[in-house]
This record gives sequence, C-alpha cells and structure tokens, in this order.
Amino acid sequence: RAMYRYFHPTITERPMRLPLILAVSLAAALPLHAETALIAVATNFAGAAEALAADYGAASGDTVTVTAGATGKLYAQISAGAPFDAFLSADTTTPARLEADGTGVAGTAFPYATGTLVLWSPDPAADLSDPRAVLTAATHVAIANPDLAPYGRAAVQAIEKLGLDETLKDRIVMGENVGQAQTMVASGAAEVGFVAASGLVGLAEPGASWTVPADMHAPLTQGAILLTHGAGNTAAQGFLAYLASDAGKAAMAGFGYAPGS
Repeated sequence: RAMYRYFHPTITERPMRLPLILAVSLAAALPLHAETALIAVATNFAGAAEALAADYGAASGDTVTVTAGATGKLYAQISAGAPFDAFLSADTTTPARLEADGTGVAGTAFPYATGTLVLWSPDPAADLSDPRAVLTAATHVAIANPDLAPYGRAAVQAIEKLGLDETLKDRIVMGENVGQAQTMVASGAAEVGFVAASGLVGLAEPGASWTVPADMHAPLTQGAILLTHGAGNTAAQGFLAYLASDAGKAAMAGFGYAPGS
C-alpha cells in the first residue's frame, strides 16, 4: 500500500454556516417532547445535521445536539461507551457493525442519504475538466484518512481508477476527516483535494470542482442507527424518523444529498 503523510491542521476548521430549511409540516406530525439527545455525526454531514436538528427541535420541542467526527473515530468512541443516542455514519457498514456487536439497536439501521465526492480547488478560475492532468501537476493533494473516513476511501479508489496511485503516493496529505481535507485545500496546504460536495454548499466563494463519477468509487450511501444508549430516548427516535420522512429528505436535498438507497 502507498504510504501517506498525515497533515495536522494548525487552523481551526471553519464551521459551516448554512441556511436552515424549515419543515413546517413536522409540527403537526410529531408530538411535543421535553427530551434531549446527543447524536454522533460523520463530518461530511455535520452542517446538514445541525440545521436539521434545529428544524426538528423547533417543531418537536426536543433538543438535539450534534457531535461530528470521522466515522471510524466515532465508531471507536461508541464502542468504548461514549454516551451517544444515535449515529449518522458516512457509510452503511459501520451501523451494521454496531448492530452486530449489540451497540446499535437491532432493526433500526437505515440509509438516510447518499453523498457525492468532488475534486475541489478554491480558485474559481481553475480548470478541473482534465482531473488526471490537474492531479499530476499538483504538489499536494488532500484527502480524508481512508482508514477512518469513507470519503477518504472513495478518494483513494478514484485515484486508483485514474491510474495515479503511484504518481501521487508521495504527494497525498491527509486530514482525519473530510472536513479537515477541505480545510487543508482552503488554507493552501494543498492545491486540490477530494472533498464532499455538501461541504461546498453555501460557501461565499465555492471555487471550482469536478464531480467524481459514481463508478469510480464505492457508493457513498450513508447509514443511521439508534444506539443502545438511546434506546428509550424519544428525541433520538423522533430525529431519526424526521430524517426518514419526506420533509427530512427535502431538507437534506438542500445540502446536496440524494436520498439513501
């Protein structure tokens, strides 16, 4: 396997400030609770989850708090007993593992969204129409850690499909998660990087991007699951129900996500 170098960001990741999409019909569909829930969320979905949690809370009376991180790191924390009530993963494999080991509630896992991988430059004038040439010319290319983040694994697969794994093996720099990979590109630590399309939604200066064809990597289908810590938590249950609802799917579309499949 190619050896990649870790990059340790020295700047704080810029929080995603995206417009909230209010699901007015939710108020009539959900009962009011005075519950709280702590939800672990894959970094690529953090901005969407925060907005959806606010929408759900306004309609239901519940308080849903989101903690974001790399899928693999969150899995390790949950397995070690972290008090999360539900998990929104960047893949469907990790929720299945949690269900198998008894940390997730059986029968509650479902695909909630499908993400998109893009090659991104913060320069709006950048021409990414020939991604192979762009990557070959780059000094540094940012990706998420493929051992922790599905978007990182998808990036590695795309690089291999382009036949550039050997060419880029000494030029790849990694963030722990896809949000850090985007930060590295935005800061100039890498000229381009493979990031989540959702991370570009709402940027004042979205730069230039090339959408990686879906057949160049494993599907970025993202799965959710209720955790045993939240088995009796009506706020966590209600929030997951909102994600699966038509209103939730419409809200997620505003952040660049297709429905789970």
